[in-house]
Amino acid sequence: METTSLDRPGPARPTRAGLSQLLNLLRPSFTRHRLRLAVGLTALLVVDFLQLIIPRIIKHGVDGLAALTISRDDLLRLAVLVIAIALAVAGLRFVWRYLIIGFSRLLEESLRNRIFSHLLKMDAPFFERHTPGDLMAHSSNDLAAVQMACGMGVVAAADALVMSVATIIFMLHIHVELTLLALLPMPFLAWFTRILAGRLHHRFTTVQEQFSLLTEFSRSAVISIRLIKAYTMERFQTAQLDRLGRQYVKSNIAVAVIQGLISPIATLAGNLGMLIILFVGGRLVITGVLTMGDFVAFISYLAMLVWPMMAIGWVANIVQRGLTSLNRIHHLLISQSALPDIADSGEPPLVRPSFSLRNLTFRYAPDLPPALDAIDLEIGPGIHGITGRTGSGKSTLCRLLARLYPVPDGRVLFGDRDVNTLAPAFVRSHIAYVGQEPILFSDTVAANIALGRPEATEEEIVEAARSAAIDDEIRDLPDGYATLVGERGVKLSGGQRQRLALARALLCNRPVLVIDDGLSAVDVATEHEVFAGLRQRFAGRTVLIVSNRIKMLSLTDRIVVLDEGRIVCAGGHDELLAASTLYRSMYDKQMRPQADEKGAAG
Repeated sequence: METTSLDRPGPARPTRAGLSQLLNLLRPSFTRHRLRLAVGLTALLVVDFLQLIIPRIIKHGVDGLAALTISRDDLLRLAVLVIAIALAVAGLRFVWRYLIIGFSRLLEESLRNRIFSHLLKMDAPFFERHTPGDLMAHSSNDLAAVQMACGMGVVAAADALVMSVATIIFMLHIHVELTLLALLPMPFLAWFTRILAGRLHHRFTTVQEQFSLLTEFSRSAVISIRLIKAYTMERFQTAQLDRLGRQYVKSNIAVAVIQGLISPIATLAGNLGMLIILFVGGRLVITGVLTMGDFVAFISYLAMLVWPMMAIGWVANIVQRGLTSLNRIHHLLISQSALPDIADSGEPPLVRPSFSLRNLTFRYAPDLPPALDAIDLEIGPGIHGITGRTGSGKSTLCRLLARLYPVPDGRVLFGDRDVNTLAPAFVRSHIAYVGQEPILFSDTVAANIALGRPEATEEEIVEAARSAAIDDEIRDLPDGYATLVGERGVKLSGGQRQRLALARALLCNRPVLVIDDGLSAVDVATEHEVFAGLRQRFAGRTVLIVSNRIKMLSLTDRIVVLDEGRIVCAGGHDELLAASTLYRSMYDKQMRPQADEKGAAG
């Protein structure tokens, strides 16, 4: 027997991808904005060049003063030249900051859109492996780290490279041996930075994971605030958050230890070079090998070299953080949905689609028993009821029909075609789905109803609400259809949320309606009113209703009884009362108390 299963372990720490794979994520943005980057980097290089000229100007002034060969007008001209260069540097710094830092924000936007688009394509098992907090961390902390690396990281790296090479060339021009002595600490700095960078990757990965846990815990607590208050769990939740917060702080401190070592070591290397120059270079000035102007210019260049040496540590820090976050984003984006990746061919929708399930067996995980076992079922026009004990597979059946989980080839047919040969979006475009837990957004009532059809008119929205038997209650709200329902519909009752979700499905006006126990919080009278509206609105179309209410089921055209993932009986209400022990026991439990109450009242 052919089956399908889904392995749902928690997401493991991602392995480190190759540098070329990570850069492939950034290449489209760099290519698209290459002109912007070229102008920005050119402005940055001109700034560096202008900064390197200033010590040469100072050299001429100092040598002229030492030799008493420079006039006051000459000094004034040199001062004006320095001021002009400083103004040019300030203007060009604005240009490269605007262009390059602006590029990093555009890159961040592009990656965020790509992550969001990818998430929308993923299947249900993916979201069972990744918590919302983890996915939010990818779109916040991780993107911020990548943006910083591709913005200030690129600037600092380019600036440090150009400044260090150009500065060394100018220093060599002044005195070769003195330059070599000044560069003695550099190999030690490179070796030390390489060691710390590897440790920083591991520790920063831990920080991002801790941030995901903290975000997910906070999100869960906020949306469950009523439950927390009802069970007086405020102190417990606060203690849990404090524990996660302490772990997050501890992880950040571990990162800060590495960060705190990199910059001081870089500064120490630069200052050691300065100490050598002051000792050796001073002797060369005394002996007349160097002029005073050359010595002042050399010290100025060495001071400029200290920044690139410090930047090595800073750049290593933010680039390593950026690569770590980019690695996490890379592994998120390469994850694949188990559903077939088939583009929508644009073929016209089916007028009266039907489902055919042939010996379908489905497991959520290899080590779990089948949620559905050898299901053979035809679902065509009409109102079908699905019932059974808790855990019998009713919701699983609805989710498979809505293409939320993968199924084996040839086991589920839609309009006589294997669903695995059709784009999931094509199948879903025929189905209006109402789940067990109605999902509402923090928006107006009208916007929530019109989610599937944003272009719907006010009259169409009201008509859908009437069919869901909630129009009168909406009009009683403070602002009617313009009332904000709050996060997840917190301002509404359970029954109101369910009928609002039903109105949303009705407004889509699709040929198949699946209600997965979506009326459980509705009273019996309202339920019958809703059913009457469905019977009229969906005449000739397919309706699938999951329910354990016998009165609701008795109104359907056909009832399917599931038990432990198998179909144990199917037929009309009267047929099942005669043939199914399980259905008859459900009937007795629900209807006998009502009969007893009527008898007592009489």
